[in-house]
Amino acid sequence: MTEKYTLVITVANRVGVLARISGLLSSRGINIESIVGCRTENPDVYQVHLVIRGTPELVQKISKQVQKLIDTIKVVDIPHKKGGPIREFMFAKIPARKDRSEILDIVNMFGAKIVDISPSFLTVDLSGPTRKIDQFMEMMKPFGIREYIRSGQIAVGS
Repeated sequence: MTEKYTLVITVANRVGVLARISGLLSSRGINIESIVGCRTENPDVYQVHLVIRGTPELVQKISKQVQKLIDTIKVVDIPHKKGGPIREFMFAKIPARKDRSEILDIVNMFGAKIVDISPSFLTVDLSGPTRKIDQFMEMMKPFGIREYIRSGQIAVGS
């Protein structure tokens, strides 16, 4: 049975590292559901968070193959079904008309933050589990969502 996993891959900050990782996955027919890359406390080291689906055996095999890539320092696979700290970040631009107070009530209920206000729009940021962000987006649909961007999932291994 396929499950969702986040691969947290620590790599040397070199040109082409991400291309080699994504090439390895695509050559094996594995789709990347989301990808987030970021610098660590050491500017020469990056972390790449990939969300993929697969059987535990397949994910373990992929982890070992990624570990063999030249610039890979460490690979941790985190199964989503264990319910560890897996979060996502989202910005949404919402039209602010006469129903602004209703929007603010929902924003407060979800613990989101208003990061920009204009006469026409509110820009909101929210972080949390994917389900929470999905629920927030559903609650905002009646007000109209002008645009939004989601980071993809990130996780911290134990």
